[in-house]
Amino acid sequence: MKFRVLVLGAGFGGLELTTILSEKIGNDLDLTIIDKSDSFYFGFSKLDVMFGNKPPHSVRIPYSSISKQGVVFRQENITSIDPLHKRVTTDKNSYEGDVVVVALGADYDIQATPGLAEGGNEFYSLEGAIKLRDVIPQFRKGNAIVGVAAAPFKCPPAPSEAALLLHDHLVRSGVRAACEIGLVMPWATPIPPSPDSSTALLKAFEERNIHFIPKKAVRVIDAIRKVAKLDDGTEMPFDLFLGVPTHVAPQVVLESPLAENGWIPVNRNDLQTKFPGIYAIGDVTSVGTPKAGVFAEGAAKVAAEAILASYHRANYASSYKGTGQCYVEFGEGKVGRVDVDFFSGPSPRGTHTDASEEIAIEKEHFG
Repeated sequence: MKFRVLVLGAGFGGLELTTILSEKIGNDLDLTIIDKSDSFYFGFSKLDVMFGNKPPHSVRIPYSSISKQGVVFRQENITSIDPLHKRVTTDKNSYEGDVVVVALGADYDIQATPGLAEGGNEFYSLEGAIKLRDVIPQFRKGNAIVGVAAAPFKCPPAPSEAALLLHDHLVRSGVRAACEIGLVMPWATPIPPSPDSSTALLKAFEERNIHFIPKKAVRVIDAIRKVAKLDDGTEMPFDLFLGVPTHVAPQVVLESPLAENGWIPVNRNDLQTKFPGIYAIGDVTSVGTPKAGVFAEGAAKVAAEAILASYHRANYASSYKGTGQCYVEFGEGKVGRVDVDFFSGPSPRGTHTDASEEIAIEKEHFG
């Protein structure tokens, strides 16, 4: 009998785990990967789309191109997860597996910030980035705010990147002197695990006259008055609002026995949940790393190793190290990098590499 694996979600983590199991188990694998979308895209590509650097179709990688031994892709909406019986129901079928891997990522709760849908814009979904292709060129003067609604959120450098790239866009358009840019974040520094990266970003903000507002979050958007209300009661007027919406686990996860305090807790050693044979990786978990594709990919490798050990009835002695690297757009064609280690020491630590055109080329090859 073939080894039945259900992978829920075809993002960074789901695809990486699927690839590893296909290569290691081959014809003895019966893996079904399920996702509601028909294509995949790198998260950082949304910045290219929103600023008009790339057309939307160029950043999509269709799942129809998946061709791996023992793997079948299904584009379906997952409606329930029964971890006790390892059963998954979709809008079209019902599936059972020997192992289930939940890699459904995080969804966006736009309504958690009243007025955001009516008076602001979000740039974290591809749809939001596509909309902004037409909105951003219309901004010629006034106040622009890049604002975070709540932590945690995907790709922690992204709000800083958006502010810096908006600066570049306004410079190219010849209207920068008529515009103000503010960046509202819930943290004291742009990238807390890496003081050097944060220092480099704060210097870039100062050089470009970008106002960094730390330890604050956007709570309400007054669409009529065009004002962003922060969690301390401060009001900031805007003519352009670029928002990072509140992140939540998908509803199907919240309705399952897997979720606790809004996310799925896992054993850090093997990424297994409290239900035997049910694993969770990536943004949907509360494992303690940033919600970013590179960390989901790292978790996928650990979970795959644990699943393979179980399949072969072998000992498993590894653990998730929580290491990864993030590229950071500094504008002017330069990209920096931060390499972060979350679990090896007493606290997370990051190593900064200065922004350069060489790192920009490295990022292009990565994506």
